[in-house]
Amino acid sequence: MSYHLASTDRPQAVAATEPSPAEFAFRSIVGQSRPLRDAIELAHKVAARRMTTVLLVGETGTGKELFARGIHYAGPTPGEPFVAVNCAAIPESLLESELFGHERGAFTDARGRKRGLLELAGAGTLFLDEVGELPPNLQPKLLRVLEERRVRRLGGVEEIEIGCRVIAGTNEPLEDAVADGRFRDDLFYRLNVFRLVLPPLRAREGDMEILAQHFLTQVAQEQGIEPKRIAPEAMAILRAHPWPGNVRELKNVIERAAILSEGDEIREEHIRVQDRRPLPPHVPDLPAAGAGEIHVLERGRSLAEIEREAIALTLRFTRGNRSAAARILGISRPTLLRKLRRYGIEAGIAAEERGP
Repeated sequence: MSYHLASTDRPQAVAATEPSPAEFAFRSIVGQSRPLRDAIELAHKVAARRMTTVLLVGETGTGKELFARGIHYAGPTPGEPFVAVNCAAIPESLLESELFGHERGAFTDARGRKRGLLELAGAGTLFLDEVGELPPNLQPKLLRVLEERRVRRLGGVEEIEIGCRVIAGTNEPLEDAVADGRFRDDLFYRLNVFRLVLPPLRAREGDMEILAQHFLTQVAQEQGIEPKRIAPEAMAILRAHPWPGNVRELKNVIERAAILSEGDEIREEHIRVQDRRPLPPHVPDLPAAGAGEIHVLERGRSLAEIEREAIALTLRFTRGNRSAAARILGISRPTLLRKLRRYGIEAGIAAEERGP
């Protein structure tokens, strides 16, 4: 509810034309395409079921956290906390304490009691982004929380009731992680109660143009510069780009173009997208036989083995340039870095990234 100050300086409610919290919840998601509208419609439906677990599946930059926030604020407890945590961004040694909390003396540096994020979310929402990166030792603990709605702090004996909804996000199919043995199948089924697939930007016809102008207006307001328009030639480049980084990539490209443009128009030379940069040439000393081939033996090979070999070959092809390798593989650079750590792959030839 919005307020204005009357002559008495006391807040009075504005007329009842203001949007409800449920309507306001998804207003930050910009676009009019059918795939996006369908996803928002499904999100509205599950928002009303406060305790239903939701699994958001989408490529990097498709707006998983925006949808998670939308579901929270469109639900029956929008005044409760919304807590977001990236499972890949917190060291494994700290993640358990962050999620479940700890008691004083639970470990060397535990000088006092700490409430975990599951507690701090109250009757609100806990959003677990990149849930596929949840360490194996924490997966059964999360499963128990989802099944029994109780949590026990690290080093504690008391069980605490949990009242929050859990929304999980992933940019890779969890089915693959289950097949590789990296993710528990029972936890996957428990998270996959209501699956919501977010469309990539390239599948949202007409939304790229709307978003580009939206971000351009936003940047002008934030930077205190005059409004700009996008020239047809520049827009043609934006339309031709596949946007592997989706909406987040588009926002960064538009912000950079607005800074480069000194006039009132974004022109072709102001648009810098990654795939316009030529890939490094082929490494001359690669062995000719099987240099770019992946072989499946008669006894078979696991998906993890094939993925590891594909990543290693691609890094050799790009002379160790991880950003180029990520583009070829169709994944984000952070995802590639996590896979490098997981498989113990070294880039081989250190290639420093240069700006586009």
